[in-house]
Amino acid sequence: MKRQKLIHGLILFLIAVSMHVSGQLNPSPPVQAIPRFQFVTLEGKPFTDMDLPKGTLLFIMYFDPDCDHCQHAIKKIGEQYGTFKKTKMFLVSMDDAKKTRQFMTTYGRQLVGKNNVTILVDQQQQFIVKFNPIRPPSMFLFSREKKLLEYEDNPESVFRLVNTINKNVQ
Repeated sequence: MKRQKLIHGLILFLIAVSMHVSGQLNPSPPVQAIPRFQFVTLEGKPFTDMDLPKGTLLFIMYFDPDCDHCQHAIKKIGEQYGTFKKTKMFLVSMDDAKKTRQFMTTYGRQLVGKNNVTILVDQQQQFIVKFNPIRPPSMFLFSREKKLLEYEDNPESVFRLVNTINKNVQ
């Protein structure tokens, strides 16, 4: 657990240092289409981009269970579940399954057990490199064609995601 936290912190530190050294004031924008990836379910089964359903809006959220903003965001999403149920939701954490479950039962209990919600663990620390989030919580809404419709990383902007979902659901 401590080793994983250390690695997670080191990755974030190296990204910040590399951005500073390269002179970038703003990080690169988030991905514009879903990249190839491999995560695992809470049960330890592999889950890749090939397992994503076709023909539906896809909501992918990267979160850190210790992040106050992430906790606030998942609560707001739970409060807006009536809209988010129109998507397939994939919630991704780099923390272990136990800590991720605890986060969900504490802050995301309105989403636990829902048919359209899949909770994933990023054991290989791929998310940051492949999705290029700006900061957690990183909330991506992708079209049926797996193209980015909306990116938000502010819990107070969940309403924008709700509006975009409603505009794109028939």
